Amino acid sequence: MTTKVLMVCLGNICRSPLAEGIMRKLTNNSDFLIDSAGTANYHLGAAPDHRSIAIAALHDIDISSQQARQLTPADLDAFDHILVMDEENLSNALALCTSKAQRNKIVLITSASEVEASHIPDPYYGGADGFARVYELLHDCCSKWLMKHTK
Repeated sequence: MTTKVLMVCLGNICRSPLAEGIMRKLTNNSDFLIDSAGTANYHLGAAPDHRSIAIAALHDIDISSQQARQLTPADLDAFDHILVMDEENLSNALALCTSKAQRNKIVLITSASEVEASHIPDPYYGGADGFARVYELLHDCCSKWLMKHTK
């Protein structure tokens, strides 16, 4: 059975595309369908931020063909797990829910990890070092999430 996991951030160009790429590499796509979306419609159809593409490439992950899309109510039924990057996007995703079953699928990506941050910071307005830190946090979160959910 395929486990469907959706990564969610604000614009779907920085954190969630990177999380999608990391999770795809960690699972090697076996028994997993990984996707990403944003809670806002700022960048629909756009490629990930060039800094996310660059940090992913440093780790042999190609996210350059991804296209930004917005989280939809249909996603809440289609995916088994919805992992969001921060509290604001958690609130935005939960606002789309029409059932307890949908709400139960949505958690902060940091919930399975021991990272010091309770959320993944948005690196958009910073430099390359912020994207490197986000990569490290996301790699830790994705690895720990997989350990918890693939026993």
